[in-house]
Amino acid sequence: MKVCYFGNYNREYNRNQILIKGLKLNGVEVLECNSRKAGLAKYIDLFKKHQQFKNKYDVMVVGFPGYQSMWLAKFVCRKKIVFDAFSSIYDSMVFDRKKTKQKSPKALYYYLLDYVSCRLADLILLDTQEHIDYFVRQFKISQNKFKKILVGSDDSFMQPRAEVKNNDKFLVHFHGSNIPLQGVNYILGAAKLLEGQNISFNIIGSSIKKQYQNNKYTNVSFLDNVTHKDLSKYMSKADVCLGVFGDTDKANRVIANKVFEAMAAKCPIITGRSQASDNFFIDKDDVVLAKMADSQDLADKILLIKNNKELSNKISDNAYQLFQKTSTPKILGRELLNTINEIL
Repeated sequence: MKVCYFGNYNREYNRNQILIKGLKLNGVEVLECNSRKAGLAKYIDLFKKHQQFKNKYDVMVVGFPGYQSMWLAKFVCRKKIVFDAFSSIYDSMVFDRKKTKQKSPKALYYYLLDYVSCRLADLILLDTQEHIDYFVRQFKISQNKFKKILVGSDDSFMQPRAEVKNNDKFLVHFHGSNIPLQGVNYILGAAKLLEGQNISFNIIGSSIKKQYQNNKYTNVSFLDNVTHKDLSKYMSKADVCLGVFGDTDKANRVIANKVFEAMAAKCPIITGRSQASDNFFIDKDDVVLAKMADSQDLADKILLIKNNKELSNKISDNAYQLFQKTSTPKILGRELLNTINEIL
């Protein structure tokens, strides 16, 4: 089997790395046709690069983000096309990040990017059933055109580590960005409530540090972005890792990258209760679920893990086992390969 991985996708983004690696681990030859050039130049570059792969592959996968690449993929490819939509750019830019108003020309542009790119694909990949349900409702696309492939994590470097913990302080870890979905303001609200409780927070993310580092938090360390390979070192030193807690509709449909990374690193996890998390995890068995957008409830759940070592060990062990059964690159690559074989 030969797959042409096509588009202006980000080769460093976890989603693309995991699926490409997963395909290779299942014996698939992956031919990468990628361009990171801007504007019209990326289409010219992709067209030229595709010439060397023409008629040399069995199926094309358009990597994330691939909304702007789908029309060219349809033009150059005579094989089946799998579109890794992963998430809706319309939902992300208009409702989640609120970069433009709902009825603006830009909002229409984002809607058409989702709508047209999905219509051009033979199969569409998303990470949760809740995301699939959203696309079916919003863009009037048949359920049969979708396949759920979880986010997962690369277990070659995101793995359990025997790091020496600081027993003087209970350490809470979070990494991410300052977009509404993440709910950083609620995490910092919990940190404020927990001052004086011998609990410290490591918050990794340059955009978060830029906005909040001048605020007076006595128990929070703000750190710049680190590489994914270094993340597991920070996570293994922590007593609990946090997921997402934002009060957006999208937050209800996702299980974030950072949650799968914590699963792979065998760390205890607290994340927001959502439709997606409820359908994947068992509360207080695999993870501890906290109310979305509720600093007090998050603070209470941090104290629950701090004061219950047995619960902490149980959820870290069970989450790690769940990851091994469902979310490694090899497993996700096998699921994608099986799906490709079905449409072929």
